[in-house]
Amino acid sequence: MKHITRILAAAAISMAVSVPAYAETTLTVHYPMPGFFKNVMDTISKKFMEENPDIKIQFASPSATYEEGIQTILRQLGTNEMPDVTFIGLNRLRMIDERNVAVDLGPLVQKDGHMAEEGFSDTILKLAQVKGKQIGLAFATSNPIMYYNADLVKAAGGDPDNPPKTWDEVIALGGKIKALGNGVDGIDFRWQGDDWMFSALLFGAGGHMLSADEGTVAFNGPEGQKAVELIQRMVKEGGMPVFTKPAGEQAFAAGKVGFEFQTTGALVNTIKNVGTKFDLRTAKLPLLDPVNGKLPTGGNAAVILTHDAAKQEAAWKFVKFAAGPYGASVVVPGTGYVPNNELAAASPEYLGDFYKKNPLFKAALSQMPVMIPWYAFPGSNGVRVTQTIVDNLSRIVDQSAQPKEALDDAASDVTGMLPRS
Repeated sequence: MKHITRILAAAAISMAVSVPAYAETTLTVHYPMPGFFKNVMDTISKKFMEENPDIKIQFASPSATYEEGIQTILRQLGTNEMPDVTFIGLNRLRMIDERNVAVDLGPLVQKDGHMAEEGFSDTILKLAQVKGKQIGLAFATSNPIMYYNADLVKAAGGDPDNPPKTWDEVIALGGKIKALGNGVDGIDFRWQGDDWMFSALLFGAGGHMLSADEGTVAFNGPEGQKAVELIQRMVKEGGMPVFTKPAGEQAFAAGKVGFEFQTTGALVNTIKNVGTKFDLRTAKLPLLDPVNGKLPTGGNAAVILTHDAAKQEAAWKFVKFAAGPYGASVVVPGTGYVPNNELAAASPEYLGDFYKKNPLFKAALSQMPVMIPWYAFPGSNGVRVTQTIVDNLSRIVDQSAQPKEALDDAASDVTGMLPRS
C-alpha cells in the first residue's frame, strides 16, 4: 500500500512540474457613482472572470461623481496609481482626448470586424467618439425623466393616468401639491452637481451651450433665458424648495414630493427606496420646444488607459464584454439606464421582454429618438465651467439672484474660461 502511495505522490509531483504556470493578467478598473454601479460592476466582472479565467479584475476606489472621476484620473497620470480601465462621463471624453490619455480604440474596432454583429452599431459607437476618434465604448446611457407620486397627484386633483405633458402643467400641479400642506413639496428638479439637467432645459428649448465655432457662449440666449426662468417658476409657483441632491431624493422617496426630475439611471434605487409607500409612476420629461427640443445623453463610456500590450488585449476583452449585450442586460434592470447595445435591446435572451414586464422603464426608452450628446466644453477648464453654471443656478433656486442676472454672470465667467484662439 505504501508503494502505491509513493507512486501516486511521484506522479502528482511530475504533473505539477510538467504543467506550465497559469498565466494571469490583472486589470485595475476604476468607475464612478458606486450607488448606481457597484452591484452592476460586481456582477459583470464576476461573469467576465468566469468566462476569462486568465484575466482578473480588481477595482480601484470608485469616485462619487463623474467630475471627481475625471479629476482623479488626471491626477494619477504618469503614476502607478492610474488604472488600466476607467469609466468616464460622456461629457468628459473630450478632456481625455485633448490630453491624449486614452488608447485609440479605432484600430481595435477595425481589427475586430464583428462589432455590428455584437450590437455595436455606428450610432452607438459614435456616442463615445470625439471628432471621429473612438475614445471608448458607451457603457451606460441615460436621459432625464419625470418621476411622480401618483397618490399626491390624485390628491391635488390631477389624473395619475395622464401626467403633465408641458412645463406649465407641471408647475400648476406642483403648486397644488404644495398647497396640500403637511410638509409636502411640489417639485424636486435635480439641478445640483453638474450642468446636465440645465442642458435638458436648454436643449429642450432648442438651444446650445456654445456657438457653432465654439468661440462664444450661447447658453445665455433666448433658449437659456427660458430655461432659467422656468427654474425660478418651479421655486415660486411649483413648490420647489432648496434641496441638496440627497435631501431631494430622500424627500421624494418618503412621499413628501409630487414630482422629481432627474436621470433614469436612478430608477432602480428609487423603486427600492419608495417600496410600497406610494404609487410610483414615470413619464417623459416635458420639452420647452416640443418640435425642436432635444435631451442630453448622460452616462459614461469604458476607456482603456494602459499601454502594456498584454493588459491592453485583456482590457479590450473586458470593455467589449461590459459594453456588450451581457453588460447591457445587467446595467438596464440594475439601474434604469437605457440600453446602449442593439443586440441586448432586441434579443429575448437579454432585454427583449424586459420592458413589457417593467413599464416604469419605458419613459426613458421612448425618449431615445430625441437624445443628443451631453455637451463637452473645450479646453482644460471643463470642470470649472460646469461648477460655474451650477453655482449660478443655486442663486436662482435660493432666490438671491434673478434668472437673467445669474445667467449673464455665468456666461461672463465661462467666456473667460474658454480656450483662446
